[in-house]
Amino acid sequence: LLLYEKGWMNRWKPSVLHEGEGNIRNVKWRGHLIAWANNMGVKILDMISKQRITNVPRDDISLRPDMYPCSLCWKDNLTLIIGWGNSVKICSVKERHASEMRDLPNRYVEIVFQFDTEFYISGLAPLCDQLVILSYVKEISEKTEMECCARPRLDIVQPLPESCEEISSDALTVRGFQENECRDYHLEYSEGESLFYIISPRDVVVAKERDQDDHIDWLLEKKKYEEALMAAEISQKTIKKHKILDIGLAYINHLVEKGEYDLAARKCQKILGKNTELWEFEVYKFKEIGQLKAISRYLPRRDPVLKPLIYEMVLHEFLESDYEGFATLIKEWPGDLYNNTIIVQAVVDHLKKDPQNRTLLQTLAELYTYDQRYGRALEIYLTLRHKDVFQLIHKHDLFSSIRDKIVLLMDFDSEKAVDMLLDNEDKISIDRVVEELENRPELQHVYLHKLFKRDHHKGQRYHEKQISLYAEYDRPNLLPFLRDSTHCPLEKALEICQQRNFVEETVYLLSRMGNSRSALKMIMEELQDVDKAIEFAKEQDDGELWEDLILYSIDKPPFITGLLNNIGTHVDPILLIHRIKEGMEIPNLRDSLVKILQDYNLQILLREGCKKILVADSLSLLKKMHRTQMKGVLVDEENICESCLSPILPSDASKSFNVVVFHCRHMFHKECLPVSNTV
Repeated sequence: LLLYEKGWMNRWKPSVLHEGEGNIRNVKWRGHLIAWANNMGVKILDMISKQRITNVPRDDISLRPDMYPCSLCWKDNLTLIIGWGNSVKICSVKERHASEMRDLPNRYVEIVFQFDTEFYISGLAPLCDQLVILSYVKEISEKTEMECCARPRLDIVQPLPESCEEISSDALTVRGFQENECRDYHLEYSEGESLFYIISPRDVVVAKERDQDDHIDWLLEKKKYEEALMAAEISQKTIKKHKILDIGLAYINHLVEKGEYDLAARKCQKILGKNTELWEFEVYKFKEIGQLKAISRYLPRRDPVLKPLIYEMVLHEFLESDYEGFATLIKEWPGDLYNNTIIVQAVVDHLKKDPQNRTLLQTLAELYTYDQRYGRALEIYLTLRHKDVFQLIHKHDLFSSIRDKIVLLMDFDSEKAVDMLLDNEDKISIDRVVEELENRPELQHVYLHKLFKRDHHKGQRYHEKQISLYAEYDRPNLLPFLRDSTHCPLEKALEICQQRNFVEETVYLLSRMGNSRSALKMIMEELQDVDKAIEFAKEQDDGELWEDLILYSIDKPPFITGLLNNIGTHVDPILLIHRIKEGMEIPNLRDSLVKILQDYNLQILLREGCKKILVADSLSLLKKMHRTQMKGVLVDEENICESCLSPILPSDASKSFNVVVFHCRHMFHKECLPVSNTV
């Protein structure tokens, strides 16, 4: 093995690196390291130190080195890959530690991976962390049962410390492979281009790494369109052969062919994006196969917007076969996507065939709303009693349109209608509402009742009318109304209540008009409720009423019991007890008397307690007043004598003086103080 170096005058100077061990079969030089193989093994020379740093002996000496030559390649500047026979070694050149030098080279070689392959190695090349191995294969012929040459294999393997993992394997068809030997194949590679050259006597095969385009080709060939689309999206910056849109369109066509129309339509959103021409093309394609309904849910509604004809075509399709679906689209689609007039006319035509169809009527109302024909929409909503009628009125301020439709609104939902009318008194007056409801007194009552609840004075002119309305439709609220209203005529109310024999209301009106005795008599005679009579007497707090109550109850034992139980704190019970006839049986008399005594004792205790509290408070306040009055009073130059009107303090402070200061802050010189008989 000769090394030629340029020397003096650019002349080549040869030097022998190695000799005497047979033919040199292979040489690889990289950086400062030269590796060569002969019949004995593989040597590595360090060009810097001009020293041979290792000798890797041949493993299988039974193989002829000329028939099964050694394959060498450098993975990088310090990693050598050796393939010989069916053995692979990966060697790493390392620096030797200074303490280990002695007479040894400053570098040494360590075998980091070593494994055997199934076939004989004809060539090696690195591929990232993996290896590309060209193998010479022999197999047993099925016909002759003799060993023969098979097609060479190109394998990609992942080296492991003592074995390898096969990543892929390809058999190569080259001309004359049946006659070739292991030495006839070679593997070379171009590191920068990631190209691999498989050389045989009659062929050269170029191999390269598969890129994403190749992967997408394979996926499309296998009809895995979704995976192909995903791969293209991930690698859209690196793929050169394919376009995402083309793959997507092929995917849509594939789904349509399979009959998966809904999925195909859903994919249109992602694949077609904002391309209006493609959208319109796909819509027409779906129309041809009778699947417009499938794509309708996914049509773009904003950015982009398609031609109105597209949306109208879809709506007509639904209108012919699916009223519910048509109504759904009208709700979901903005009204400016299509020609509203055309769709309204189409719906009107269908209603001629089926005039009571609620779905079509409701949809027509929505179309009128989009077209700002709110009056017509309101009529339909009221006819259908649709819940959105109030929202429509509020949203579009349609109060002028409902002036003559108040009864319809009240019939539909009186609560919501009344709330809306009361909230918008400035747009529809109270008088107008009452007038409209004149023929429907029960609705008139609902409206006026709500009005009264909100404000007792706003509808005061209708309070007289409300007495009759409450009496007819809502008696439980009549008494609260009479109590809260300050505008209803009492005589009219009393007349109505007496006509209808409303005792409680009549009692209240009599007491309010000052006729408490008649009211009490009515309670006792009509209601015969002693508790209510006692309660009424307590409210009025009138001695004559108590006298009437006692007189009425004196011959009625149950009434006497009630009086005994409740009278103690308002009237002296002795007045009642003295009037009880001797021998009259009174139920629970003992309990009533005990209760009177207990109430009396309780009153005594309360009075004593109050007295103690008053005494304690009086004493506390007296002390506080005393402390306050004992405090000093500020007297300065600004104060004057109330008699002589001169400053209270003398100009010469060294002289003695006397001043009298009253608690009311009036001040006098002692000599100016009036004598006791002075007026």
